[in-house]
Amino acid sequence: MNSQEQELIPVTAVQVDDENRMAFLPTYFGPRLMMHGEGLVYRWMRRLSGGYNGGFWNFYELTNGGFYMAPEVGLLQVEVAGNYFSGEMSADAAGIVATLFALGQLAEETQGMDECDTLIDCYHWLREYAGTHAEAARIYRAID
Repeated sequence: MNSQEQELIPVTAVQVDDENRMAFLPTYFGPRLMMHGEGLVYRWMRRLSGGYNGGFWNFYELTNGGFYMAPEVGLLQVEVAGNYFSGEMSADAAGIVATLFALGQLAEETQGMDECDTLIDCYHWLREYAGTHAEAARIYRAID
């Protein structure tokens, strides 16, 4: 397969099943950062959406190597004061936004550490997937 053919393969998300949930956080955040990484995603969601107040989260693996987390709720109002975004989006899209913000923060916090490059890769892989999402325009407006 040449490089042009590889570019045509769409990135897809696969929800992690119950029996593999325990391995998700250490796989993507690493054993040292898994609790901090998980907590950051939840805190970013609370910061971005005043209407969010906890609940069950689904975990997703991306076929390009990335991942994200999304709450299992309905629509959320998301506001990002720093870039003047305010809009309603699905919990899935809001989870992508929260995960991207958390990955960016973690990458900044881990500069010079082994985990930093992996976190940056995960950020870019998730951003690539976000471009194919039904709410891509809103996701990009929220993060840019």
